Amino acid sequence: MRLLPAAVLGTAALSLSACAPLQQILQVPRVDVQNVYLQSLTLPGGFGNAPVANLTLNLRVTNPNPLPLRLANLAGTLVIDGAEVGQVSFPNVAIPASGVAEQRADVSIPVTLNTAASFLKVARGQLVTYRVDGGFTADFGPLGLQDFGPFTLAQGQWKQAPILPF
Repeated sequence: MRLLPAAVLGTAALSLSACAPLQQILQVPRVDVQNVYLQSLTLPGGFGNAPVANLTLNLRVTNPNPLPLRLANLAGTLVIDGAEVGQVSFPNVAIPASGVAEQRADVSIPVTLNTAASFLKVARGQLVTYRVDGGFTADFGPLGLQDFGPFTLAQGQWKQAPILPF
């Protein structure tokens, strides 16, 4: 019986590990909402412009991997006090190897009769819980795009100074 040289075995092991799904090799980045702020709110039922909630979200995305990571899209559903209120998206997030990226997004979310109560709580300065459920698409260059998720990207409590007098 002939033994295979170590170099051949090492190459074979690398080839087999390359077949493993990227989700098993890549550690999921950690997403922390630094702050979320309701800039303005127009409500349904009036005349003129469509009702909308204008938000600013600041994220801190931490890459636990020893290689840089580019997220083609980081997106999710914003949930306030258990009610889905809209979609948020952060395109093109570049994170250095074992590093951190700060990301800001100004988001306009349509307000419906079903979501108006949640946004009113925030606008009145009341404490609410929030969650962002979603995932991300990592860009591995010549290896292509790979989707990760769904999972809860971030969650916490949200309270800000009132922006509505009632």
